[in-house]
Amino acid sequence: MPAAGFLGAPPRPRGAGAASSAARHASVVRDFKRAWEAKDITALIGLLDPEATVIGDGGGRALTFLHPIEGGEEIARAWIELAHRALGTTTLVERTVNGQPGLVAQRDGVTQTVYAFDVVDDRIKHIWVIRNPEKLRPWLTD
Repeated sequence: MPAAGFLGAPPRPRGAGAASSAARHASVVRDFKRAWEAKDITALIGLLDPEATVIGDGGGRALTFLHPIEGGEEIARAWIELAHRALGTTTLVERTVNGQPGLVAQRDGVTQTVYAFDVVDDRIKHIWVIRNPEKLRPWLTD
């Protein structure tokens, strides 16, 4: 499994509330996955903070977003477009990313993209989209 912190996500609190927080985080990510697969833009918007951001990292070697996407509605529209383009040939798998629930997109069993999420107050605040082959290398042995 990749080392924690490789995506630059903020550290997570540890302690009594961490388990329930992790469960809520996992629930939000699972609901996001289901809404994405269903191409349900209304559900996606509801799961995203209105000021959410997405940052893509292709390392100059893989196609991803060239600029951050800002705003829950803009992100939801981008994810619906991704669903129309890739979900027929891509499988989304729930995995731990940087110690938190995340998603891994695989095509023919090979990891193509890793998604890390920052969830605040049960809404997605940030998504990191990792397509950089150097950063995906640890995921290719799953």
